[in-house]
Amino acid sequence: MPDHNEIQISRALNAIQIPSGDEITLPAGTKVIITQSLGGTYTVATENGLARISAKDADALGIDPDAEKKKAETASGGSSNIPENIDGLEREVWEALRAVFDPEIPVNIVDLGLVYDCVLDEEENGKKAAIKMTLTAPGCGMGPTIAADAQSKIMMVDGIANAEVDLVWDPAWNQDMISEEGKMKLGLV
Repeated sequence: MPDHNEIQISRALNAIQIPSGDEITLPAGTKVIITQSLGGTYTVATENGLARISAKDADALGIDPDAEKKKAETASGGSSNIPENIDGLEREVWEALRAVFDPEIPVNIVDLGLVYDCVLDEEENGKKAAIKMTLTAPGCGMGPTIAADAQSKIMMVDGIANAEVDLVWDPAWNQDMISEEGKMKLGLV
C-alpha cells in the first residue's frame, strides 16, 4: 500500500480534510487514490484534495486492517530518535508513538523529531504518560488530530492509565531533528 490505483469507497464515511483538520463526509461511490497508509490511517486523494481516513473505515476502501497491521509490525528498523537510555514501559510508550504519522509525510512523529519529551508519573490508578511534541509547522490544522492519535496509541500500552499530549512550539522544529532513518525515507541522505 499505496498502489495509486483509483478506487471507489463502498459506503459513506467520516474523514479529516488535510491540511485544515476539518471533519468531512465522503459519500459512497467517491473515487479516491490512497497516497499513504501508515500508523493505521489512510491518506487519500479526492477530487477535492487530501483526506485522512481512520482504520475503522478501512473496509470501505476494500482493505483488511488486520493484514495491514501485520505488515507494518515487520517494517521497522534503522536509527531512530528513541532515547537510548530508556527501557521498560517508557520504551513501550516511545515505540507506540512510532505508530503515529503526519498524513502528508511518510515518517513517524518520533523519527521526524516531533516528540520532545516523554515523562511517566505515578497516579492513583496507574501510570500517566505526559508527552510534549511539536509539528513541522505551527499553523498545521492537523495538530489536534495528530496529538489525539498519539494519545490513543499511548493509551493502548499495557500499564498506562492516562496520557496527556501537549503541543509546544519551543524549540521550533527543523529538519536537523529528523532521525537518520527518517532522512533515508524522505530521500534527504
